Amino acid sequence: FPGEVFSFNKVVGIRTPSRGYLPAPVIVRGELSEGVGGGICQVSSTLFNAIDRAGLKIVQRYSHSRNVPYVPPGRDATVSWGGPDFVFENAYNEPILIRAFSGEGKMTVSVYSSEFIEYKPREVPSMSRRLPEETKDEPHDHDPVSRD
Repeated sequence: FPGEVFSFNKVVGIRTPSRGYLPAPVIVRGELSEGVGGGICQVSSTLFNAIDRAGLKIVQRYSHSRNVPYVPPGRDATVSWGGPDFVFENAYNEPILIRAFSGEGKMTVSVYSSEFIEYKPREVPSMSRRLPEETKDEPHDHDPVSRD
């Protein structure tokens, strides 16, 4: 609703096996590892790009400590329980509706609202169909722990 703040971690909740999350690759201090809930950042990053394109106010967003292959560089939103979160605010005067779908290796997020909202969609780079080669950045002492 107008003025409400959306926190990815609060909405999605803790990622545990009892809640159906499986082990998958995660990035911890710039290194690939395995952890429960790996892959959740594909969801948060896709949501970030849709929200950013819709012109909503980004309150909190962190990038991974290295490039990820599923969004262009700098277009990711890392999240982890008790750590980085993706938070945005509906600064419009009308409610918004978020619809998310996944399947066949793809994640899609659509943002809907009233036709009475006056906004200018932001240009957001889209992802190439060709997967880039994975790059390894040197870890920095100040990099926060990030989970994929």
